[in-house]
Amino acid sequence: MKFRLKAILAAMLFSAVPIALAQDAATDVKKGAEATGHETKVVAKDTAKGTEKAADKTGHATKVVAKDTAKGTEKVADKTGHETKVVAKDTAKGTEKVAKKTGSAVKTGAKDTGHEMKKIGGGDKPADTTKPQ
Repeated sequence: MKFRLKAILAAMLFSAVPIALAQDAATDVKKGAEATGHETKVVAKDTAKGTEKAADKTGHATKVVAKDTAKGTEKVADKTGHETKVVAKDTAKGTEKVAKKTGSAVKTGAKDTGHEMKKIGGGDKPADTTKPQ
C-alpha cells in the first residue's frame, strides 16, 4: 500500500506542477498586458501633447502671417491711393495748361482771322458780296 500511496502522491505532485506553471504564465501575460497598456497610454498622451503644441504653433504662425498680409495690403492700398492722387493732380495741371494754350491759340486765330477779314473787306465796312470778282 505504501507503493500505491507513493504513486498517488507522485501523480498528484506531477499534476500540480503544470497548474502552477500555468498560473505563473498567466500572471506573466497579465503583467505584460498591463505594462503594454500603460505604455500605450503614455505614448498616446505624449502624442496628444505634441499634436497640441504643433497645432498651437501652426495657429500662431497663421495669425502672424494673416496680420503681416493685412499690413502689407494696407500699405499697398495707401501707396496706390497716394499715387492715384498724384497722377490725378498732374493730369489736372496738364489739362489746365493744354486748355490755356488751346484758348490762347483760338483767341490768336480769331484775331488773325478778323484782321484778315478787315484786309479783304477794306476796313470796318462789311465786304460787298453782290459784286462778282
